[in-house]
Amino acid sequence: MIPEEISYKDLLTVFFFEHDPTTLNKQGADVGEQYRSVIYYMSENQKKMADDFIKELEEGKAYDKSIMTYVLPFVNFYPAESYHKNYYENNKNSNYCELVITSKIERLEKRFGELLKNQN
Repeated sequence: MIPEEISYKDLLTVFFFEHDPTTLNKQGADVGEQYRSVIYYMSENQKKMADDFIKELEEGKAYDKSIMTYVLPFVNFYPAESYHKNYYENNKNSNYCELVITSKIERLEKRFGELLKNQN
């Protein structure tokens, strides 16, 4: 996403709103290193902004526990396997999507609707 579409600060705000950054290698019932909370930065400025954002959240006691989010340099991108692509759109009626993802999307749309790409 390019800055002309959404600011890095807005991305950080949505990121920390939409998941639990206080658990190590876990999101909901999903456990393992692949479920860790990570921000991959592309520049030293992004790293500083992410570190400062986390520091602000910690100092403001935004969460009951410490933030466990890693801030790491971007190294490589691996495209998802085909069965992961558009997972929600292709599986909306699955139990997981109905119980977990739909409510997250509804919260996201309610709180950050003005930031979302026009889907029409």
